Amino acid sequence: MTNGSGSGNGNGSGAGAGTGSGTAAREQARKTAEGLVYLSGFGNQHSSEAVPGALPTGRNSPQRAPLGLYAEQLSGTAFTEPRAHNRRSWLYRVRPSAAHPRFARTRNGGLRSAPFTEAEPDPNRLRWNPLPDPPPGTDFVGGLWTLGGNGDAAQRSGMAVHLYAADTSMTDRVFCDSDGELLIVPERGGLLLRTEFGLLRAEPGHVALIPRGVRFRAVLLEETARGYVCENYGQPFRLPELGPIGANGLANPRDFMAPVAAYEEEGVLDGPVEVVNKFCGNLWAARYDHSPLDVVAWHGNHVPYVYDLARFNVIGSISYDHPDPSVFTVLTSPSDTPGLAGVDFVVFAPRWLVGEDTFRPPYFHRNVMSEYMGLIEGAYDAKAEGFVPGGGSLHNMMSAHGPDRETFDRASSAELRPQKIDDGTAFMFETRWPVIPTAQALQAAHLQSGYDDVWQGLQRNFRP
Repeated sequence: MTNGSGSGNGNGSGAGAGTGSGTAAREQARKTAEGLVYLSGFGNQHSSEAVPGALPTGRNSPQRAPLGLYAEQLSGTAFTEPRAHNRRSWLYRVRPSAAHPRFARTRNGGLRSAPFTEAEPDPNRLRWNPLPDPPPGTDFVGGLWTLGGNGDAAQRSGMAVHLYAADTSMTDRVFCDSDGELLIVPERGGLLLRTEFGLLRAEPGHVALIPRGVRFRAVLLEETARGYVCENYGQPFRLPELGPIGANGLANPRDFMAPVAAYEEEGVLDGPVEVVNKFCGNLWAARYDHSPLDVVAWHGNHVPYVYDLARFNVIGSISYDHPDPSVFTVLTSPSDTPGLAGVDFVVFAPRWLVGEDTFRPPYFHRNVMSEYMGLIEGAYDAKAEGFVPGGGSLHNMMSAHGPDRETFDRASSAELRPQKIDDGTAFMFETRWPVIPTAQALQAAHLQSGYDDVWQGLQRNFRP
């Protein structure tokens, strides 16, 4: 892939964009978000500097880094992994990350981590309504609520499904996840994500990826924000292989946007900064006397990014039947078995259906993989009701699922003209292991009762 480069501090490097509270702060954050520029391309060896001359030339760690900065490498993979899969970035910052006080345990709130042992694995199909509104003063970290997951965070395998609901920006604290990368899927309300590398705007219909170990704060662009998070403990997400599809299609590399360098100067924040670190399943916190979002320049490919799901190039059938939902894969985290993902991120985006003599909604299915589905907007074409934006369903491995009775009856008798599915955007976190729900997910008031009833009334039609 080609290199990307960027310079300048037009993304609010010294302005503390979004660090206040209330209506005025949200308006300032929206103006900042609307003016962002990005570096284009997935997995690129990007480089960016907020101040000209901050990047060293010809070497990564000169005897004296330019402008009195500190050189620091951030490794997202082991040094010795194959070049094509290696993720690392060099950061040139005001203070090194090592300059911090001792961390101490803090409350986990609604956040849980693998291994998930609170409840025994359950083969039943489950569905939830959206998270209730959070208590006033809840920010992104405080609003994280774990539905379930698998694997072991300390062994760097598996994944977790989280939801979030917030009504307050992170003004004086920063979050870092040492256990995995965070794929953020906004459903209501946009986020301005101020990261060590610069700023990203993530609105409903976008996804944002924060790599393992990267510090960031989430600033709300509306009064409230709500959405989903996939925490990937395993190998970093990458683009899926295209195989017989060819060289083009699905998510195009050029549409993934990385930030340009932007840093917070001293005096931007009032008082100390709380840095919260998720480490081996628990939250730890330390009070810094400075913002750790002080990277003036950087280069590498272990970087955050944002992707607009509207740019996904859907592949489908133009004859009969329809291909497996794997053709809707945006990102995949491979496992040690070729073709068997630790977790896939799949989007069911607007698309045309034209198959002849074809039952067009998603078919009845039992799957060796486990599927958590969420809805960003509109309706999902396999469920006539009950599956709403902000909600989700869990169909663990070999759990039979498919269209409800109303959808089946309608699709079985529909006139098969070309049909545009454009009234909703759904997604799926699909994983090779069962998703074990947390106790709070099984006891939640927003867990729907009677989900199995949607398949009642699928009567015997067989007449030999």
